[in-house]
Amino acid sequence: MKITTPIVDFVKQYTTSNPSRFHMPGHKGTPLLGPEPFDITEIAGADVLSAPNGIIAQSEAQATSLFGTAHTYYVTEGSTQAIKAMLALVAQNVPRHRKARILAARNAHKAFVYAAALLDLEVIWLFPAAHEHLCSCRLSADDIAKAIDAMPDPPDAVYLTSPDYLGQLADIKSIAAICRARKVPLLVDNAHGAYLRFLTPSRHPITLGATMCCDSAHKTLPALTGAAYLHLAPTATAYLPNVRAALALFGSTSPSYLVLQSLDLVNRELAAYAEPLTACVKTVTTVKNALMAKGIPLLDTEPLKIVIDANRLGYTGEAVADHLRSHHIEPEFADREVVVLMVTLMTNDNDYRRLLAAMDALPPKTPLTTPSISPLTAVSAACSIRDALLAKQTVLPIAQALGRICAAPTVSCPPAVPIVISGEVITEEAIRLFAHYGIDTIAVMEDMIAR
Repeated sequence: MKITTPIVDFVKQYTTSNPSRFHMPGHKGTPLLGPEPFDITEIAGADVLSAPNGIIAQSEAQATSLFGTAHTYYVTEGSTQAIKAMLALVAQNVPRHRKARILAARNAHKAFVYAAALLDLEVIWLFPAAHEHLCSCRLSADDIAKAIDAMPDPPDAVYLTSPDYLGQLADIKSIAAICRARKVPLLVDNAHGAYLRFLTPSRHPITLGATMCCDSAHKTLPALTGAAYLHLAPTATAYLPNVRAALALFGSTSPSYLVLQSLDLVNRELAAYAEPLTACVKTVTTVKNALMAKGIPLLDTEPLKIVIDANRLGYTGEAVADHLRSHHIEPEFADREVVVLMVTLMTNDNDYRRLLAAMDALPPKTPLTTPSISPLTAVSAACSIRDALLAKQTVLPIAQALGRICAAPTVSCPPAVPIVISGEVITEEAIRLFAHYGIDTIAVMEDMIAR
C-alpha cells in the first residue's frame, strides 16, 4: 500500500499560495510561535473531521489499513475524547429505562470517571487481589469471567487499562475470548500502547480481540500532543454509523489541523515501522539488562517502558527523579515508589548513555521498607458518580475528610488514577492511601456526610 499525506499536502499547497486569510485563526498564519502558517481551520478543501469525505477521509482510510481495524478514527483531543466516545457508543445500545453497566478495572484514568458522570453510567469496580501500586490492577481472564458470571445480568461492557501507567499488560487475548463467549464488548484504554500494533507479532488490543480501544498517538508514536485514535474491531461494525456523533459529543467544533497533519504524517512512519521498532525494542532490552546488571531493580513492563523500583534501590522515586534531573534527564513520572521512563524510536543513543551514566552515579543504599498499604477491596457509594461530580463541592484537608463523600477525584496527571471515586465514602483505609501517595486535600460534596 502506497502511503500518501493528503492533509499535509493540502495545507502546504494552501500556505505556499500566499492567500489573504479572511478566516480563523486570528494569527492569520503569522509565525509567532512557529507553526502558525500551517494552522488552519475548516476552509474549502480542508475537509471536516466530524463528517469527512475528502482529505481527512483519505488519510483515515490509510490509518485503518495500517491498524487492521473496521475503521480507525482521528481524534485531536487525546485519548480522553476517545474514551468518552467508546462509552457513549455502548450506552446508546442500552434500553432507555436503565443505566449502562460497565465492569471496569479500578486503575481507570480519571477520563473514564468523567465519562461515567457525563453519561450517567453505573460502574462495577474490579479490584486487584493484592495492592501493588495505585496504577496497577492485575486481573486474569478467570477474574473477569467470575466477575461477569457473578452479576445477575451481564454488564454492557468490560473496560480495562492496558498497558497501565507502569507498563504492565493485561492478558487481552484471553480476556477478549471470555467477553466474546458471553457477548460482552471489551473496551481497552490502550493510550500507552499505540506502537503495540507494529511489534512482530502484533500485541495491539484490536489484534488480540478487543471490541474497541483508544490509542494516544502522541505517547509512543511521533505525533503532536493531542493526537489520538479510536479503533473499532472488524467485528464491531454495528457501532460504525454512530461513531462520528459520539466523538463530536465530546470534541471541539474547531479541531486542530496541526494535530491532523501530525496524524497524517505518522501514517508514513508506520508503513515502515516494524523493522526499526524491532531494533528499538532490542536496544531497550539491552539497556534494561545493563541497568539490572548494575543492581538497578526494574519492574517487568511492556517493551518501551523502563520502570525503576526505587524503594528496592534504597530511595524514593522522587529522589531518583531528582537525581536524573541533575543529569539532564526528565522522567515521565515519579512517586514515592517508582520512576517511569518512556522510550520511543526517537530516543537516541546519547539518551541511553546518559541514563546509564546517571544511574552509575547513584550511590547504592539499603532498600527501603515499603509501608504495608491495604488495597481498597470494596467501596461504599453514597450516590452516583454523576450526582457527586456535578454537585457543589468544598475542598478539605484529607485528615478532615473521614466519612465525607468524594465529589471530584483528587489525583495529579500523571498518573490520573483516582484513589476514591466520585460518590464514594472516604474511609480510614482511603485516608491511609492518600497519605501514602502524598495527596493532602480532596473535594467533597458540600452538603452531604455519609451516615
